[in-house]
Amino acid sequence: MIEKHIVLEDIDPVVFYGVNNAHLQMLKALFPKLRIVARDNVVRVLGDEEDMARFEEDIEKMRKHVVKYNSITDEDILDIIKGRQTKADAVKDVLVYSISGRPIKSRSENQQQLIDAFNKSDMIFAVGPAGTGKTYLSIALAVKALKEKAVKRIILSRPAVEAGEKLGFLPGDMKDKIDPYLQPLYDALQDMLPATRLSDLMEKHIIQIAPLAFMRGRTLSDAVVILDEAQNTTTAQIRMFLTRMGWNTKMIITGDMTQIDLPKECRSGLKEALKILKGVEGISVIELTKKDIVRHQLVTRIVNAYEAYDKHQEEEHRKRVEKQRRDSLENNDDEQELTIIGTGNFTEN
Repeated sequence: MIEKHIVLEDIDPVVFYGVNNAHLQMLKALFPKLRIVARDNVVRVLGDEEDMARFEEDIEKMRKHVVKYNSITDEDILDIIKGRQTKADAVKDVLVYSISGRPIKSRSENQQQLIDAFNKSDMIFAVGPAGTGKTYLSIALAVKALKEKAVKRIILSRPAVEAGEKLGFLPGDMKDKIDPYLQPLYDALQDMLPATRLSDLMEKHIIQIAPLAFMRGRTLSDAVVILDEAQNTTTAQIRMFLTRMGWNTKMIITGDMTQIDLPKECRSGLKEALKILKGVEGISVIELTKKDIVRHQLVTRIVNAYEAYDKHQEEEHRKRVEKQRRDSLENNDDEQELTIIGTGNFTEN
């Protein structure tokens, strides 16, 4: 008889053991010759060497299943122990699974291009209107890379720019003040990682969320680094951010050119960066369109309505400028004619 302690790393033990320890009771029934006792994330097993080796192999497969899918069912446990493919494994092209078990994968051609670009390029610009999944898909790619141990950390950043309104003084410490700006990033992470696991990763600084101003002076290595809402960066800010890139690092920069919240006198750093870096080797630019919108169907209609309005405004502005130009030319011609008449020489009889 031998005894072993198996540590369940990178998972929530509650998910693994099941409601009221149902999965643990199932394992005890499937391995009747072993004595199995669980406490927190440690499983203590007592039994003979042959049964122990088989149990260790199966429990590791179960652990990896929970890491990948954030869930496990009785049916999954039976499939794993009997050496069969689980239903979740049969689904192809999934990046990660949400905490509710929903597969997260590309839902359009351009979204798939973003995934392909991540696999071949170290820096990706993903630009497009609201609701096209730029941020969500980017974070899914980052979570997948972290789970597969391709990188050691995820770093998420955003410029702290108010969307057209002055919020004034915000109470609390520094974290309390900047968290409202970074909430969309938290929302995506909370959808993909169990709360206890996410909290642990953030406490260990494996997942870091910080405003763009905190990036200066850092070298970001062994990481997936995402800059969200990059249309609200200045030229100096985005240049600073892009040059933080270290070894074994992937950078994804997302933005929506129709939602620039900078003061009118400031130029968007993202817009300039796309012009300056066009054609640079190792950089991919993915342009998502309203066809890629995956939110409520009304979002597509709203984007269409605003696009039509913007085009109308541009056309009206163009007509005004053209009219002003014509009026200016006519005024210049009249002034020249008056000048010629006024400077004419008359001979007195």
